[in-house]
Amino acid sequence: MATVYGKPYYRFSTYLRTLKLPFDSILPDDIRGYSGHLILTTKKEFPEKYSKIIHDEDVFDYHHTVLRGIMMQKLHLNFDDVLVLGIDPGERIGLSIFYYGQEIESSFHSSVESFVLHVIQILSSLRASRKIIKIGNGNMKIATDIIDMLNLKFCSSFEIEYVDEQKTSLKIKNFNQRGKRDMLSAKYISQRDGSRQSILPLSITG
Repeated sequence: MATVYGKPYYRFSTYLRTLKLPFDSILPDDIRGYSGHLILTTKKEFPEKYSKIIHDEDVFDYHHTVLRGIMMQKLHLNFDDVLVLGIDPGERIGLSIFYYGQEIESSFHSSVESFVLHVIQILSSLRASRKIIKIGNGNMKIATDIIDMLNLKFCSSFEIEYVDEQKTSLKIKNFNQRGKRDMLSAKYISQRDGSRQSILPLSITG
């Protein structure tokens, strides 16, 4: 990070710590001589004619999950660029997102409609060689509603796997906090294999 301003420094450092990524703090005048892989600075301190990867505070216009994913793209981590979304469908919908082998979001949602819009934002904003949605089969009505809505509204292909939830329930039975159980279940679902099919959305096929 290269900034002398407190607010951008705090925001940059918070995201990097959340991602568990090490970082250096340098002065803007030292950017040209810095040997790191990625520079975060402000528009006022942005250097001219600099060849390395650099971002200013506009990155905060992205959803925080997308921002984490973009940072991981730029850092060329030693994992395949596969985007995996684990979904636990139910009254509360658990979500776990893995990208470049790391979890970049763990959340839960109460509305199918807003959840699908959020998933579309992630799928459309992060490039990946494969985009895989793994969804639990514990509540097939909600699971079907989610996939049907994605099929209609997301304008690109993706892979879908229906995953057996039975073995995940034993691992999370002691987590009764609101949302915690749903997020953990989604994480376990994201790490399991199920029957797979490729989806070409209705928005393309008509």
